[in-house]
Amino acid sequence: MGGSHVSLRGLLDGLDRDKVRIIIVPELPDGRLAEHYASYEQIPDPSPPDRPFEAGVPFGVSEFVRTLPSVMKRARFLKEQGVDIVHTNDGRSHASWALPAKIAGAKLLWHHRGNPTARGLRLVAPLLADRIVTVSSFALPRTKRGSARSARVVHSPFDVSITVDRDEARKRILSELDLTEDTVICGYFGTFIDRKKPLEFIETVELLAELEDRPVVGLLFGETVEPDLGRAVEERVKASDGTAVLMGYRTPGYEWLGGCDLLLVPAIEEPLGRTLVEAMLVGTPVVATHSGGNPEALRGDCGIFVPPGDCLAMARSAHELLADDLRRKEITERARVSAKDRFSRERHVAAIDAIYHELVQ
Repeated sequence: MGGSHVSLRGLLDGLDRDKVRIIIVPELPDGRLAEHYASYEQIPDPSPPDRPFEAGVPFGVSEFVRTLPSVMKRARFLKEQGVDIVHTNDGRSHASWALPAKIAGAKLLWHHRGNPTARGLRLVAPLLADRIVTVSSFALPRTKRGSARSARVVHSPFDVSITVDRDEARKRILSELDLTEDTVICGYFGTFIDRKKPLEFIETVELLAELEDRPVVGLLFGETVEPDLGRAVEERVKASDGTAVLMGYRTPGYEWLGGCDLLLVPAIEEPLGRTLVEAMLVGTPVVATHSGGNPEALRGDCGIFVPPGDCLAMARSAHELLADDLRRKEITERARVSAKDRFSRERHVAAIDAIYHELVQ
């Protein structure tokens, strides 16, 4: 389960249930996503795959071919349920439901939360989607064919009212890990996939520890999606001699994020990370790569940027920011105001609801 599923829940919770019937069709009826959307009507996939798609593995031609035997069953299902709009939110659902939606005569809203170079967005969405929505300007399709011409940005929804007692959150981390009061706590939040660069996070924390005259620890909140990378992360954590610590998947993440002194984001070509916005809301300063949707999330001097792949630059920027109390305060105050204005759940729900009405007119 990733940020896209959290964002989708934010949309569903805000829709008017008297005007919209929401049907969740989970790939696995007893899986984690089914549990995540347990408060909504769920109907099992009429043609579940013999071998579920693996999260984090890019879709190719062979994966798409695997969906073809299920197309007509899914199309009949959509007609029987009277579905007006099929709203797909990740690569698996795009591949599984785009063609059935077209055959059934339902409108397809292709919600793209990934890289603009994705094959599905470039080759399939312009032909099958009635609307394309992306989470950032970076993620917009580069082609101007078909529905890609009218693709629009709708930022993901957030509960902008969240607050965290930062002192208490920090004490909880210090107590759990038996750390000294002067320890610098750096956070990584997200799945362990290559795009998010967890190994670079560990390297950055180790370099920061060499620059600081007090203890430094890097906490990795998340879980493995790519097995080989997951094993490499575990090995690096063991070799770090306590500088990096695996914290596992914890929710709500922002309560732990609020206990961190810094959020370090070495990710490259990340469309728009939820964690950056949550950090803005809870007052945790961000040092991030100037890549993907990071500059869009932190626009207006709401964070510190470094070149992609430069762990030393990130460590030095973090060191300088830790030493400048006034600058940290100015950045976090500016970031909180910006996040509340740009990423509210109400704004997101209104934008998607307007698209739904456009599609069914």
